[in-house]
Amino acid sequence: MEKETRALDEVTIRFAGDSGDGMQLTGGQFTNTSAAMGNDLSTLPDYPAEIRAPIGTTYGVSGFQIHFGATEINTPGDHCDVLVAMNAASLKVNLRSLIDGGIIIVNTDGFGDKNLKLAGYTQSPLSDGSLSKFQVFQVDITKLTNLALADMNLPQKVVDKTKNFFALGMMYWMFNRTPDNTIQWITEKFEKKPELIEANTRVMKAGWNYAETTDIFAVKYDVKPAPLTPGKYRNINGNQATALGFVAAADKAKLPLFLGSYPITPASDILHELSYFKNFGVKTFQCEDEIAGITSAIGASFGGSLAITTTSGPGVALKTEAMGLAVMVELPLVIINVQRGGPSTGLPTKTEQADLLQAVYGRNGEAPIPVIAASSPSDCFNAAFEASRIALKFMTPVILLTDGYIANGSEPWLIPEVKDLKDISVKFRTDPENYLPYLRDEITLSREWAIPGTPGLEHRIGGLEKQDGTGNINYEPENHHKMIKLRAAKVERIANDIPLATVEGDESGDVLVIGWGGTYGTIKTAVERKRKEGKSVSHLHLRYINPMPKNIGEILAKFKTVLVPEINLGQLIKILRDKFLIPAVGLNKVQGLPFRSIEIEQKIDELLGGKQ
Repeated sequence: MEKETRALDEVTIRFAGDSGDGMQLTGGQFTNTSAAMGNDLSTLPDYPAEIRAPIGTTYGVSGFQIHFGATEINTPGDHCDVLVAMNAASLKVNLRSLIDGGIIIVNTDGFGDKNLKLAGYTQSPLSDGSLSKFQVFQVDITKLTNLALADMNLPQKVVDKTKNFFALGMMYWMFNRTPDNTIQWITEKFEKKPELIEANTRVMKAGWNYAETTDIFAVKYDVKPAPLTPGKYRNINGNQATALGFVAAADKAKLPLFLGSYPITPASDILHELSYFKNFGVKTFQCEDEIAGITSAIGASFGGSLAITTTSGPGVALKTEAMGLAVMVELPLVIINVQRGGPSTGLPTKTEQADLLQAVYGRNGEAPIPVIAASSPSDCFNAAFEASRIALKFMTPVILLTDGYIANGSEPWLIPEVKDLKDISVKFRTDPENYLPYLRDEITLSREWAIPGTPGLEHRIGGLEKQDGTGNINYEPENHHKMIKLRAAKVERIANDIPLATVEGDESGDVLVIGWGGTYGTIKTAVERKRKEGKSVSHLHLRYINPMPKNIGEILAKFKTVLVPEINLGQLIKILRDKFLIPAVGLNKVQGLPFRSIEIEQKIDELLGGKQ
């Protein structure tokens, strides 16, 4: 039968199955292929915290959502057009995300009596009529995978692990994707195991051929490349971009890069990624705990390195005393917090904008630290570079906030030219004449950086209060007050060194939606849709949170209503109310998931009261 081909502007697919079904790998390969074919895209990996959750249960479901298209894509999609469900539990968990009329491809082997019971079904949804409003394609993926490998005499455990490639092959056919990139990946991944190269490649091709030849799939879809800015791209997730941002910053600062870190979800991949860059002078130190991670980084900074430490919210709590030490000794340091759901252990694999107040205020004493936030996976590169620049120029610790969504999510990244990156090289003090450790630059108020062991520049650092200028221990009340004010003034002067905030849309109007961090794409999409409807709404997104750009108050005053969507119970809104005394309106969601753009659109409509 001749197959029909339909053109689509954008599609959202969710791959879902048991945590051992390889859905993250499947989604990642579909993503890389789509990126290589020129689509713009955004992804949302969603997986359980358990390393191996009970098989077949709803809380063991792992999912990977990709929104790709021939147009600009800023979110992983509000709803799915296609759901690939490898068992009953994955269907139950993800069905609510599927649009009416959407496509469901199920592995019928995952809907046996045991699977149905584990998922909480009393009867099979494949036969009870509950899926009548969807296009359901039932495929026994497990059986077809076994048939494809019947002559290879592989252990059943190995065969079972390849069935995700059958599903991937079907989706490559359905959306006119080439399998070549994945075949190359398989070949490189299993270079020393030719039987696994053969098995995975054969199963993926079997999935493709099944979709091509079976009568149940009558339509395939074509999604053209997006009109992206010309240049060289790669698909990148936020943690990879963060790591590369620091490598680039160290190179442009002409300094060795040191990472002292203790593994914690979802920040550990930054440590893993940076460990590959030893040839760039990068040193990675996996420490015994969070305190050792940050204190080793402070020591590396004292020795003249661009020093960083990575963690998530619980780790920041443990690092807090040492963060105060970094403030006191006034050394450059970047603390990366990849936020996750809290409090305590909370939701380790789920996203949340949980730690803004912790970043801005969460230390004993008067210990101000600059705070900046990345807004998308690829923006993590720019944010990491900028955090390094500020730390080095102002001799201060800096907190860089990302979150689980943008850390694990991915998008195409236009690789910058090295020559276009700022020169952020530093000048160490080498002249001992009239040297004082806390002698300050008149403009930045930063002290000079002297490498230990430089003749004539011996000095002490520590957590006890410093005498102005000499850095000697000092308990005088007037000196303590002066030093507190100086350190705060230094952070405030960063506002003179960052760009003014810019509004996307009109510079005045009825509603300003102001956000920070990983809500950028969702807010941008919602505001653009409302503006196309003629609504008076604009968007302001904050990268610099402490200090804020100098024109924030001026911008806020030009709008009748300020809406602040956050994946918390209202943290930025507290800061805005405190600083600018505005009656901002919050939109809050704490479910371990990003906002959907429709949620923000509905709130905008509510605030406008239907006014055009």
